[in-house]
Parts: sequence; structure tokens; C-alpha cells
Amino acid sequence: MGNQTLVYEFNLSGFTNHFQTQYLVFVIFLLIYLMTISTNLLILFLAFIDSQLHTPMYFFLGNLAFIDMSYSSVTAPRMLCDVFTTNRTISLPACITQVFFFIYFASSEIFLLATMSYDRYVAICHPLHYIQIMSWKACLKFVSAIWILGLLYSLLHTLCSLRLTFCGPSIIHNFFCDLPHLFLLSCTDTLLNVVVKFIAAGILGIVTLAITFVPYAQIFSTVLRIRTKGGKLKAFSTCTSHLTVVSIFYGSMVLIYFTPATNYQLKVNMLANVIYAIINPFLNPLIYSLRNKDLKEALRRVFININA
Repeated sequence: MGNQTLVYEFNLSGFTNHFQTQYLVFVIFLLIYLMTISTNLLILFLAFIDSQLHTPMYFFLGNLAFIDMSYSSVTAPRMLCDVFTTNRTISLPACITQVFFFIYFASSEIFLLATMSYDRYVAICHPLHYIQIMSWKACLKFVSAIWILGLLYSLLHTLCSLRLTFCGPSIIHNFFCDLPHLFLLSCTDTLLNVVVKFIAAGILGIVTLAITFVPYAQIFSTVLRIRTKGGKLKAFSTCTSHLTVVSIFYGSMVLIYFTPATNYQLKVNMLANVIYAIINPFLNPLIYSLRNKDLKEALRRVFININA
């Protein structure tokens, strides 16, 4: 690399340097983050404390709430602290750590959404065997596999990123560290990293998309054969909630990880990053809770017990 000086810290560009806009950004995203934490905590609390929610569906939903709180917390607090400061530097170790945890929780959510799709498939298409197939032992195995696979996937990308060196420029045009931005700033050949990213993400995407969406052909066929209107509505309600969450999640992820890492594209992808990292964890509990009578009833029972 000759006489090039290695860079060991980066500057996050954030959203804007205009004071009035900064104030608006801070208020909006602070409220979103607080709502994200409170609503996901509420779902986690209800799934834990209410015995009628001690089912595989709500066990997985509780894990989803925990993941959403976690990966939102990887980016949002730092972003909120950076809004009113001009010193938005982040060290290389801190940047790599943020990349690790963000990929860990995001990939774990991908595996979890696929598992939740399988759970809906068994519940609707094989209701008589649901208890045997989705036993608590099986659910614990599923969740253990989700967290282990997420860890391995994140370690793969993080360990590959450790081979990169940075000589400048050091400005990351985003509000958090992510792989495409590190690739763009690296003065090391990133071909290996790009190949690993596309192969690993491609395999992950194909497998999880297949597990997530293929069962819905059988699910919809089964639902249409349900004779009662109430049964159809209940089945469609749980399915549409899950499909909405999956569609938003995958849509924003594709914009970020399957587009070329150019300066222009990274600026365009700022909105996708906001949706992926901030808005998704905020919307997920709202989508599930607002369409879910069981959660509403559980919340009502909690209030009754408190006031009793």
C-alpha cells in the first residue's frame, strides 16, 4: 500500500446538518424508538405472563419482539446521539462490532420468519397433528437453531471483513456501519468479500424465501376450503400479518444488499436503511397486535387483574 496511512475510525454522515431539520429528525426517531421498545416489550410481557398465549405461535412472536428490540437498539441510540453533534466518529472495532450485531439480529429474524411460516402451515394444514409436530421440545430446537444459524452467518461476514484495511476517505454515508459502506471505503481488494456476501446472502435468501412462501400455496388452498366465515377470517388474519411483515423486511433488505455499492446508490439506499433498521421493528408489533384478538384479550385480562 506504499505510504498510505491506515484509517482506524470513520465519520458517519447521518441525515442532515441543518439544525431545524436535525431537531425534527431527533423527535421523530426518538418517538419511533421509544414506541418500538415499549410495544415489543408489551408483546414479550404478554406472551410470557398470559397462560392462554403459551402456544408456539406466541412463543415465536415473543422471540420476534426480542429480536426487533435488539437490532433496533444496535443503530437507533447511536443515531439519536449523533443528531446534534458534529463529531460523529466511530472507531473501526466499534464499527465492526455494530456490523456483527446488526447482521446477527437481522439474519436471525429471517430464519425466525421462515419458522413462523412453517408454524402457520402446520396449524392450518395439519391441525390434528399440530401439537405433536410443534411440541415445546420442537419449538426450543427451532429457536436454538435460529440463534445458532444467525450467529454463524454473522460471524462469516464479520470475520471476512476483518481482512479489510482502510486508507481513506473515511466518511460513511449512513447513520450506522454496514457491509456495503465498508466495502466502498476499503483499500483492500473486496472481491472475496463481495463474492462471499452474494453467495451467502443468495443461499440464505433462496432457502428462507422457499420455506417462507412455498407453504402459502397449500395454506391458501386449505383456507379456501374452510366452510365457516369466522374460520377463514381468523386464518387469513394471522397469514396476512405474517406476509406483511415478511414483505416489508425482504423488500428493504433487497434494496440494501443486492444493489451495487456506489456512492449514488448508497445515498439512495438511505431510505431503505431507515425502513430496514428503524421502521421495521416499529411496524412489526403494530401489525401483529392491531390484527390480533388474542393479544388484545390478553391485555384486557392484565388490566382486569391489575384493577381487581
